[in-house]
Amino acid sequence: MKFYDTMFVLKPTLTEEERNERIEFVKGVITKGGGEISATNEVGARELAYKIDKDSRGYYYTIYFKAPGNSILELERIYRINEDIIRFIVVKYVKKKELAYWNKTVEDLNKKNARA
Repeated sequence: MKFYDTMFVLKPTLTEEERNERIEFVKGVITKGGGEISATNEVGARELAYKIDKDSRGYYYTIYFKAPGNSILELERIYRINEDIIRFIVVKYVKKKELAYWNKTVEDLNKKNARA
């Protein structure tokens, strides 16, 4: 399994319930593809750098996970066809320094989420 993180931006017009449904759906795509979610980071609503489809704000969410490489294609396909996701990125961690950063970030997020 390889190490990844993905950040996606949801439309700001979604209710909290709709946002949670979309987030759980993305998590489900990752796990159904053989992935294992290590940590999540709910960044929240933020101002966008530029307007996207008349929206100047978006709801940011990040997931750190391990998955087989072929499952990423399905994840990106789901992102592209979902109208509520206005932007996304998937980052693969390969080098030792990158993996150390990934592990440290996951550890810090898990500590933060445990306190909340």
